[in-house]
Amino acid sequence: MNNIFRYERVLIIDDSNIDRFVAEKMIRQTYFAEHILTMPSAQLALDYLGVIKNEESLPDIIFLDINMPGMTGFEFLEHYRELPEMIRQQSIVVLSSTINQKDIDKAMADPYVITFMEKPVSAERLQML
Repeated sequence: MNNIFRYERVLIIDDSNIDRFVAEKMIRQTYFAEHILTMPSAQLALDYLGVIKNEESLPDIIFLDINMPGMTGFEFLEHYRELPEMIRQQSIVVLSSTINQKDIDKAMADPYVITFMEKPVSAERLQML
């Protein structure tokens, strides 16, 4: 890994093309991660994580939207807990534009979630991680 980057790789899970684009752009501009993988749905992300065979391919951080059609971010977290332990090593940052305190509390109660971040992703918010 190039030592100017804070992390090797991150995974962004968000159904919004614009939100994925903004997050990816901020992560690149701030040298937050060298490799960025984006997924438009929680199910695709679970499928991807489920086939990883070595720890080097795992993302260091997962940015997870909670309000998505199909499988929500909360449903992703339920399925994530069932993945093999080798895969459940990432820190998860919940991304959302919600102002619903119950959603924020529910996200923060999950043992794999390290923080809740309001959309859009910004350089300042990434710096605080």
